[in-house]
Amino acid sequence: MIQKFLRLSSRRRVSSGKRQLHTIISQELIKPSSPTPSHLCTYNLSPVDQLAAKSYMPIVLFYPNNDNCTLTSQEKARVLKESLSQSLTRYYPFAGRMSSPISPYVDCNDEGIIFIEARINSNLEKYLQLSELDNTLDSLFANDLVNYKSPCNTSLVGVQFNHFACGGLGLAVSMSHIIGDGATFGSFLGHWASVARYGSANHQEVIPYIPHFIQFPLTGSIQAAYRAREIDQTNVVLRKFVFPNSKLGDLKKLVEINNNEPSRVEALTSLLYKTAANAAAKRSGSFKTSYLFIMVNMRNKFVKKLPQSTFGNIASVILVPTDRHTSETSLSKVVEDIKKTMSEELEGIQSVQNIGEYIQTSRSRMRKQPNIKKVVNGSYWCSSLCGFAYSKLDFGLGKPIGVNLALGSTHKNGFMLVDTLNGDGIEALVFLEKENMEKFENDKHMLSFCQK
Repeated sequence: MIQKFLRLSSRRRVSSGKRQLHTIISQELIKPSSPTPSHLCTYNLSPVDQLAAKSYMPIVLFYPNNDNCTLTSQEKARVLKESLSQSLTRYYPFAGRMSSPISPYVDCNDEGIIFIEARINSNLEKYLQLSELDNTLDSLFANDLVNYKSPCNTSLVGVQFNHFACGGLGLAVSMSHIIGDGATFGSFLGHWASVARYGSANHQEVIPYIPHFIQFPLTGSIQAAYRAREIDQTNVVLRKFVFPNSKLGDLKKLVEINNNEPSRVEALTSLLYKTAANAAAKRSGSFKTSYLFIMVNMRNKFVKKLPQSTFGNIASVILVPTDRHTSETSLSKVVEDIKKTMSEELEGIQSVQNIGEYIQTSRSRMRKQPNIKKVVNGSYWCSSLCGFAYSKLDFGLGKPIGVNLALGSTHKNGFMLVDTLNGDGIEALVFLEKENMEKFENDKHMLSFCQK
């Protein structure tokens, strides 16, 4: 069901002081094609959902002007809306609302997902060639759903379909981290793309992404104490670095421990962290105790493994401390600490409640650190979306030729890892303060593993 509630012939936005003019073509609410059954009208958030970061995951997929596609722009938009409506019958919490940003449940009232069409007054190539990104990307997303600027924002998902001047397209989708993690987001996008490509959720070729829901009892909100701190983006810049598999293979051999070769993600995370921490130390003249926060998909960590399609935040964060100068810490040592922390603290998890308890215990341990504010400000985070094939997200528009993450939702001092679209490496999105980035991007050892 599609409800049109606003149509504008012309509207301009200005982003970050730059004239990023674009025209809003239409704005609609997309509802599930079938009403959500009454017994599913309340979706209780898990303890981990309630502890999740108050942020959005904003991803934009870029598609070229495809001569093989005979659909008009209007028809392409119609296909996306109708397939989204069908997909929401399975992912029904996305079409609901929270009574407040700290509500312990979602009211699955089928209010719908905002879907905006926009005409962008620039070419797609401009965005594909960016190696230095700023918040100008934010204008590609629906209703500023890249961060929580408005405390009253209770929407969970937003979509903006962007038509570039060259005929290329940008599909920008933003999901609240409160409702799910990267795996949840990925399964939703995969299902929606499949329905759009084949025209029906019942088509035999549609990828059977059937979300697995876990039922939780309704509890009081445990979020409030963890939602007050605003995202600090002061002087933050984003750079993209590509690490080919051949170079990652060399890196893995360099940091292997007792003939135990780490994964690509573990090896690259250690390299990025060590390089960034060294850059900060060179700038300040001294090294400060810091932590490396790593997001971990927990679906395979349970004693009884959960399906990858399990809905919600089935993830945890491990804290890897560094209490010595990073130049004196080998990459092998960082990898060893990552593996040790994972094996000692995350293996054998029995339930989602256990994950919530672990996160709360970790946060309590952090708060007891002396000079906690300095420790947090000097720490780093890493999240990986590797393993999810963005190259397969064909919504009937062809294969994407680029993917980007908006800056608006992201804390400084971090790394987001995604597979390259050709499958031959990892693309690292690095978020650092400008002065630290200048030293980071000129680190010869780190650059030796990058694509030339």
